[in-house]
Amino acid sequence: MTATHIRHPAVAGRFYPHDAEALRQEVRAYLSQTPLQTPLRALGCIVPHAGYMYSGHVAGAVFSRLEIPQLCLVLCPNHTGVGRALAIVSEGAWLTPLGNVAIDSAFAAALKQRCPLLQEDPAAHRSEHAAEVELPFLQTCQPQLRFVPIALGTGQFDALEQLGDAVADVIAVQNDPVLIVASSDMNHYESDAITRVKDRSAIEPILTLDARTLYDVVTQQHVSMCGFGPAVAMLTAATKLGATSAELVKYATSGDISGDRDTVVGYAGIVID
Repeated sequence: MTATHIRHPAVAGRFYPHDAEALRQEVRAYLSQTPLQTPLRALGCIVPHAGYMYSGHVAGAVFSRLEIPQLCLVLCPNHTGVGRALAIVSEGAWLTPLGNVAIDSAFAAALKQRCPLLQEDPAAHRSEHAAEVELPFLQTCQPQLRFVPIALGTGQFDALEQLGDAVADVIAVQNDPVLIVASSDMNHYESDAITRVKDRSAIEPILTLDARTLYDVVTQQHVSMCGFGPAVAMLTAATKLGATSAELVKYATSGDISGDRDTVVGYAGIVID
């Protein structure tokens, strides 16, 4: 992958508007739904990645709560099954309707050096939506945005913990702040009532910054939280960097929008600082 490589959007026009002005207006509307507070300089966050009509209001509540730094690490699940288990892209830029977002090659290189499990793999990201949908929010909040994407196709705790430890070590020596964005929806395709119970069981260990218990709850209680890997890695890194608290900014299900309570997806917006 050369420095001039541009990844084109995979889900513009489906998950969010393809037209730049329509997208900008929609993102700003979601960001403005939450009462203004002093922005937090957080270490990490968990943000949903569904179509904006369903989860955009939750994502907007999180990003409007934060002071978005110029460098973000975006961890996402691998929904497509394509590529390496821990797939990073280290060069080039990603295009959204709002413009290009450059990848921070130096930060990516440091991550790969510190965590040999990471492997260069643009193919894992080519059709994956879970990192892409976060970018218009981050771009709107931080026009000077640079980022590094990592797609996680592994559910092994040891690998997720190793990644989190490495992320913390690399961030600790940066001169400027870095936000770790864990892109994840919560429980999938069960009733609203069941989903809310399952999601609460997963949210509770996140709020106590307990990555191992989150992993155990998701894997043992069959919570279909697609981005539990990114969340585990983010929590591991944030706690190593000194995180002391977590806040559930907003929770919702797709049923709140569609009116269908029989089959829903849960969305949690959480800030770690």
